[in-house]
Amino acid sequence: MSTNTSALIALGQLAPLGTRFTLYRGLGELLHFNPDLDGEDATPPARVADLRALVAGADAIVISSPEYAHGVPGSLKNALDWLVSMPEFPGKPVALLDCSPGSVHVRAALAETLATMSARMIEDVRLTVPLPRNRLDATGMLGDASIAAALRSAGEAIADAARSAEC
Repeated sequence: MSTNTSALIALGQLAPLGTRFTLYRGLGELLHFNPDLDGEDATPPARVADLRALVAGADAIVISSPEYAHGVPGSLKNALDWLVSMPEFPGKPVALLDCSPGSVHVRAALAETLATMSARMIEDVRLTVPLPRNRLDATGMLGDASIAAALRSAGEAIADAARSAEC
């Protein structure tokens, strides 16, 4: 399991009471974005419709992504492309959770794409999880006091942003 997925699992386990956290695992199963399948008279593929339903029902979104070739992995960019035309996306609170202090380009690339999509970035979650060189799984992250505290703080900021977006 990737470090990013482990961090999201740990974040979900530390989410404030009353917060529901859903981990989306279908990025690699989405059909490549095709605007011909996304027009007014088109029906998007079922997996895309499922992703859009999850995003529409979410009060906030957390993205944790590795950096590849100084940018966003293709599968994540593909998913964002499918979300561009969603009327529910503009104004949606989005947090970026970094698992590597060296991932500077992916954050900038994601921020640019999300700004174009009119997301509301949760700036309080400028979080880089202080992971040691040896990879930790979710259990290891939960067992490390400083990592757990950083994730707990991020979860509270995300929940606060989601509540303020509802008002």
